[in-house]
Amino acid sequence: MNKIKIKFPDGSVKEFDKGITPFEIARSISNRLADEALVAKVNGKFRDLSCKLNEGAELQLFTFDSSEGKETYWHSSSHLMAHAVQSLYPEAKFGVGPAIDAGFYYDIDINSTLTEEDLVKIENRMLEIASKKNSFKRTELSKNDALKFFKEKGDNYKLEILSELDDTNEVISIYDEGEFTDLCTGPHIPDAGKIKFVKLLNVSGSYWRGDEKNKRMQRIYGISFPKKKMLDDYLLFLEEAKKRDHRKLGKQLDLFSVHEEAGAGLIYWHPKGARVRNTIESFWRETHLLNGYDLLYSPHMGKSWLWETSGHLSHYKDNMYAPMKVDEQDYYIKPMNCPFHIMIYKTKLRSYRDLPLRWAELGTVYRYEKSGVLHGLLRVRGFTQDDAHIFCTQEQIEEEIIEVIRFSRYMLQSFGFDDLKFYIATKPENAVGEELLWDRATKSLISAVEKEGVAYEMDEGGGAFYGPKIDIKIKDALNRQWQLSTIQFDFNLPERFDINYIGEDGKEHRPFMVHRALLGSIERFMGILIEHYGGAFPVWLSPIQAAVLPVSQHYFDFAKKVTDELKSKNIIAELDERNEKIGYKIRDWETNKVPYMLIVGEKEKEAGSVSVREHKVGDKGSMKLEEFIEKILNEINNRINHN
Repeated sequence: MNKIKIKFPDGSVKEFDKGITPFEIARSISNRLADEALVAKVNGKFRDLSCKLNEGAELQLFTFDSSEGKETYWHSSSHLMAHAVQSLYPEAKFGVGPAIDAGFYYDIDINSTLTEEDLVKIENRMLEIASKKNSFKRTELSKNDALKFFKEKGDNYKLEILSELDDTNEVISIYDEGEFTDLCTGPHIPDAGKIKFVKLLNVSGSYWRGDEKNKRMQRIYGISFPKKKMLDDYLLFLEEAKKRDHRKLGKQLDLFSVHEEAGAGLIYWHPKGARVRNTIESFWRETHLLNGYDLLYSPHMGKSWLWETSGHLSHYKDNMYAPMKVDEQDYYIKPMNCPFHIMIYKTKLRSYRDLPLRWAELGTVYRYEKSGVLHGLLRVRGFTQDDAHIFCTQEQIEEEIIEVIRFSRYMLQSFGFDDLKFYIATKPENAVGEELLWDRATKSLISAVEKEGVAYEMDEGGGAFYGPKIDIKIKDALNRQWQLSTIQFDFNLPERFDINYIGEDGKEHRPFMVHRALLGSIERFMGILIEHYGGAFPVWLSPIQAAVLPVSQHYFDFAKKVTDELKSKNIIAELDERNEKIGYKIRDWETNKVPYMLIVGEKEKEAGSVSVREHKVGDKGSMKLEEFIEKILNEINNRINHN
């Protein structure tokens, strides 16, 4: 039989000649699709559009409008960039060059230090090469042939990667694009000519495989698009993101600092930043208590057997700090809170009547992150986890998940994040736990989100090795997606620590355990908040809610009375005592993004009023002090968010 059946995402099935390619199928549908298609998914695996289909298959085609299309486009762009570098710097050797969330990078071992001018040269060479429309051609090799090829090239980086591959199970492939050949699993776009508009953004230092002990390389970051407007829009977005960078604003607004000389990846909270953090944590505690959680506090370290039992020392040791000797025994500072919560669970025999148990903790944990990935508040080594664990019966699990979904939505929306996306991540290949448990747990997650009327996507194989999960991602003011809330089953720890409860039948049963984080870590969440609001926090979160500005020293006494009255109502107010002109003070407080300025002079003193200025809005006119206090308290209590 020379015909094969191809099934499309809409469920339709069509017959084609055996040996047809995804590109030819795209062309049979429309010339536009053939022009825009970048990559195919054949029976769940990503393939080049040029691959031949000799058996019936399910087929999906992706354009740049999809995340799959963008990833392929940017991965191919990294190869094109490496080709350009090779043509300009023949001595260059190449590490890895993946697509990332926005764009691509390539790690390069090169004799000279690259400058901004060099990036422009590489950019121009990329476009020259792209104009030749070289195809990306895949060749599969034996491991021996691949080793021989890269040995002849003198490419030690690729030889190291190859040496670690399995001799029998790994399919080893290389891709040619014109005169450039690279070790790569693919897939790639049909040809380099589809890469139309490129911007190389910056170059930074990196270590081979992220290990400071290895060779230092140079990492070039770039972005590319098929249309000029896309590139222009992205560059405008980068300018806005630069203005909102939490590291820059953190320094400008005096919120926090990091001191490399005292310890990388460790955050020092300044008074203003600590105020914001305290507001977040106080709200977190209040809402958890209202939602039926009990609060816990657990130690910062534990004996090695705890981490051996939990599996952290076998699965997570590289991310843990080295042990400390205490009483001739190894202790580790904690990378997670879960084992401590289980120890509390084990302090007495639990009954089905005790369940569910909802235990929450703002627990500070420590993880060893490589120095190259540390990034302000977003990637740190010591952080406070918004952590909770739910222990419940099988019958209770679905309702508990529903309640966590509701709680997550309420919490995120309270901070101004209304655009939420839900993902259900299923069993990965290296999973532990019985198939029946995975099936029940996954169905519970699906049922819970559907009962809540929440749209969701499946993340096949994206679960942790110990259980399926729901991931909730938010979009910020710049339309960037951030992973925040996670609702995660765990079949591993209850088994490892042998925790049980006595059921209604009088027998021991294993409880279901759910890890649950709503904000992630306080540090990372704070970084996201700073960038979302551009440092101009809504009133309830602001470190200073109102600044009182006397127009001259003559009105200092009245300004102090105003400030004291605000403080007596628990409004965070600051009196500007500087002997400066009022125009200077207004500009300075506007730069510091305080929500309200209250200006007082002769007229205000006589009337017992304040002249109100609102950040970004300007003059709001005169109000009686009592009227302003009522207004700002309403905003604080109702958590009015200004994006």
